[in-house]
This record gives sequence, structure tokens and C-alpha cells, in this order.
Amino acid sequence: MKKVLAFGSFDRLHPGHLFFLSESKKKGDMLYVVLAREKTIIEMKGKKPKYSEKERKQHLEITGIPDKVILGSEGNKYAILEEVKPDVICLGYDQKHFIESLPEELLARGLKPEIVRIKPYKEHIFKSSKLK
Repeated sequence: MKKVLAFGSFDRLHPGHLFFLSESKKKGDMLYVVLAREKTIIEMKGKKPKYSEKERKQHLEITGIPDKVILGSEGNKYAILEEVKPDVICLGYDQKHFIESLPEELLARGLKPEIVRIKPYKEHIFKSSKLK
């Protein structure tokens, strides 16, 4: 079974997110989505998400695209790598946080997944920062 791992905050779920999730799902048999914690979003974006962790998790689950939605760790952001042991990691076209140290974190855990950047879906329309 080929396991795919994707990360994101997925606040205000929109067609761009759905495209990212659908394209990620095509890369394997089982899609795990790590949902950023509220605390992490505040640290990264400087503001609280519109929807709670519980609501964002429900929104993702309702789509039926991810096979499993996991709340991110409040401690070591990379701990999930050891738990899932992904064959593929999908990143959004504009995803920047925690990416710079991803190769060394994977190496330290003896993991060698394929890393794929998913292309944007009508980014001039469906980008979270433009939809607010």
C-alpha cells in the first residue's frame, strides 16, 4: 500500500484545496492529511484561523478525499513522519513552512519518500489569502 502524506491548515476550504487533496490522493493508495494546529497557524501566519481544529477536521473529512485526517503535533512537527512512514509527501505549490528542514528530518528517520509539489489550481482566484 502506497501511503501519501499532505500537510496544511485548510481554513476556509475552497476549490484550490480540493484540487490539492485530489491530486495528492492520485499519488498513492492511502492519503493522510496532517491538519495544522491552531497554535501552529498563529505562529506561522500571525493570526487565529477562522475555523476551529475540530471544524477544519470535519470539513476535510466531509469531502471524502483524505483517508485519514490527523491533527498535527503541538511539539515536534516532524513526529508524524515516523508514525505514517509515507512513500510520497505532497506539498502545495506555495507551501513554505517546515519545508527547509524536511530533507534532513527524513534522512534522520531513515525515510526516503518521493516529494511532489502539486501545481496550483487557478491560483489567481483560489488562494486562501485572496478569498478572505
